[in-house]
Amino acid sequence: MSHDLYVLGGAQTDFARNWAKEGLGLLDMLTEVLPATFADAQVPSSEVQVVHVGNLAGELFAGQAQLGGLVAAADPGLVGLPSTRHEAACASGSTALVAAGADIASGRYDVALVVGLELMRNVSAKQAADHLGTAAWAGREAVDAEYAWPALFAEVADEYEVRYGLDHAVLGRFAEIAFANGADNPLAQARDWAFPAGSFAEDDDVNPLVEGRLRKTDCGRITDGAAAVVLAGADYAAEWAAARGLDLEQVPRLSGFGHRTDTLLLADKLDASRGTDHLFPHLHGTIHDAYRRAGLSGIDDVDVVEMHDCFTITGLVTLEHLGLVAGGKGGEVVHDGTIERSGRLPVNPGGGLLAAGHPVGATGVRMVLDATRQVTGRAGATQVDGARRVLTVNVGGSFTTAVAFVVETGA
Repeated sequence: MSHDLYVLGGAQTDFARNWAKEGLGLLDMLTEVLPATFADAQVPSSEVQVVHVGNLAGELFAGQAQLGGLVAAADPGLVGLPSTRHEAACASGSTALVAAGADIASGRYDVALVVGLELMRNVSAKQAADHLGTAAWAGREAVDAEYAWPALFAEVADEYEVRYGLDHAVLGRFAEIAFANGADNPLAQARDWAFPAGSFAEDDDVNPLVEGRLRKTDCGRITDGAAAVVLAGADYAAEWAAARGLDLEQVPRLSGFGHRTDTLLLADKLDASRGTDHLFPHLHGTIHDAYRRAGLSGIDDVDVVEMHDCFTITGLVTLEHLGLVAGGKGGEVVHDGTIERSGRLPVNPGGGLLAAGHPVGATGVRMVLDATRQVTGRAGATQVDGARRVLTVNVGGSFTTAVAFVVETGA
């Protein structure tokens, strides 16, 4: 990916909806999100040349594979195009974006549609947890856990405690900030949720333990939803901008990216990183790859971060891999207001995964979509004043896959 990949527009569904309760499914998500995406991008589907789809578990939740064909079924203008589905657990949407960027950078295509989607609330919570658990190493980890991912990220929290010490008040404050941000997001899953006293504390009645040391508000929820964006190369984007009286610098661009993958087993990753500066060195490397490719010196050149926080510990760990603070010091910037929407480095101004929701295949695409809205001043009540450059960080599995993008405008 070079400096000539532009985001012309996009859309997402309401992440609070339970599509199965409405008698709807994956195709219905697509028939809703695609027209909204093309309308926002002001690009007809007939001008798209390639399609990339992010999805983790369509076969398990909906009994449906071949999602590239389902996208074509949702919009006849996409019939006959090359279309590929990408799976990298919670980073599926971001890997679809990486692939679309490579297609455009290669010169094969000028315009790409990237869509991520997941239907997850059509089964019980336990069944959903089991389906999602397939992104861990089946039969080798979390084998005795009722909920695989809370259990595995509780192990991350335990390792954090061993290396640095961990006060739950840090996790609680991280969650409190996320849900406060989400309350202002009109498409957030948790926008209308109420949190009685004790909801972010070690209160076994209001905020009970789920797995290990992680409590209810430390954990992201099962979410349905889709998000999509239209990407274009420089030539197409320049013509598109000129036709609308815009300078190309006003169009959001993906100026840098990082994409790395580590081994699958969480225990192996943690064993390998002992004695190093980071719990997950490849996550640090991914983020710094994005800085380098975007020509940035580091986090000080970033205005906003859209960051993976499927659990509060995920958010805390990721925060410490940005170059902002050293390992074990994330609690300082959680408590001092740095990461609040009005702070020095706002994190997840729309609520992140905890509050906005986490339809797994859609999350990476939603992050980039929200980033483009921030840098164009279109983020509404979640807007960060003066935001012109946003870093997105999306991880899949137990930090197995890591993808980062820098999204910016020059004006």
